[in-house]
Amino acid sequence: MVLSDALIAARLLAWQRRNGRNNLPWQRNPTPYRVWISEIMLQQTQVATVIPYFERFMASFPDLTSLADAGLDDVLHHWSGLGYYARARNMHQAAQQIRDRHLGLFPTDFAQLLALPGIGRSTAGAVLSLAFGQRHPILDGNVRRVLSRYFAVRGRPAEVKVQQRLWQLSERLTPEREAGRYNQAMMDLGASVCTRSKPACGDCPLADGCLAHAAGDPTLYPESRRRRSMPVKAVCTLLLYRDDGALLLEQRPPTGIWGGLWSLPECDPAMDPLEFCRTRLGVRASQLQELPRRRHSFTHFHLDIHPLVLRVNSGAESVMDGNGRVWYNTAKPDQRGLAAPVARLIDEFGRITTGGEA
Repeated sequence: MVLSDALIAARLLAWQRRNGRNNLPWQRNPTPYRVWISEIMLQQTQVATVIPYFERFMASFPDLTSLADAGLDDVLHHWSGLGYYARARNMHQAAQQIRDRHLGLFPTDFAQLLALPGIGRSTAGAVLSLAFGQRHPILDGNVRRVLSRYFAVRGRPAEVKVQQRLWQLSERLTPEREAGRYNQAMMDLGASVCTRSKPACGDCPLADGCLAHAAGDPTLYPESRRRRSMPVKAVCTLLLYRDDGALLLEQRPPTGIWGGLWSLPECDPAMDPLEFCRTRLGVRASQLQELPRRRHSFTHFHLDIHPLVLRVNSGAESVMDGNGRVWYNTAKPDQRGLAAPVARLIDEFGRITTGGEA
């Protein structure tokens, strides 16, 4: 039998005090700014991955003003490897809006917070409950899973009716007092006990009222997304270097894949890379080496990368700084936002040029 709302909250609060996560870096000094940054980083990313990024980020941008005043490239550099780079771009814009429109004071009003770039209903609720103690429900992936199983909510969470039902349940269960700890308890329970593939029902404080547990197989909830074949795209990535060993980098457009990051020039695999260098980049080059091909998977497609090492024979001086292209000194690299696959390729190139193994 499903437990009463009050009993669910009471059990979760007691469980969280004993077994929850209570010493994470952003919990030690839970300012609104620190909680907000952690919530953005934790979107679609595991806690263990986030912790070192969060600590480095706080060392460079300890408060909202320092983040708002920083250059986007510096912010993206600190985000490199964390993925989903739109989060960093939106976060930087939001910090600037708080600085300019809210006198640098973090909004305590739900509607004002929701209006900022990159902040949705669940993130706004998490920040306001965890940092200010306000009563707001949340519905991240862990909470969706706990609610779907406990109440045996059928359907995929992405469906509008299912989302509405889960939000209703989250709103109903969130207690008036200790809403922040309750929300933390729901997230902790989903992350450590009510896990996706191997839920530890014997350790769950709500097991005796869970409908999915009673039915015998909690993993049937929430219903999985239909698997679809992922399209595959291919690209030739050019490690084009001049005599001093500097690599040519291009800044990607502000939106789209790796938006705003610095990347290596790319050409269609059907195109002659030497012709591409001559007509598109204005340099003459010779191809020296092919590096092992590799695949990088995004949310909606796979990208097959074919890296080529080329040496500039003439025209390097025509590629000037300040036009979205730079010659990047791999021996003394500056701080630029690089996507993880690009950073790995540059590292391989550095080992090749210094006589190490790729």
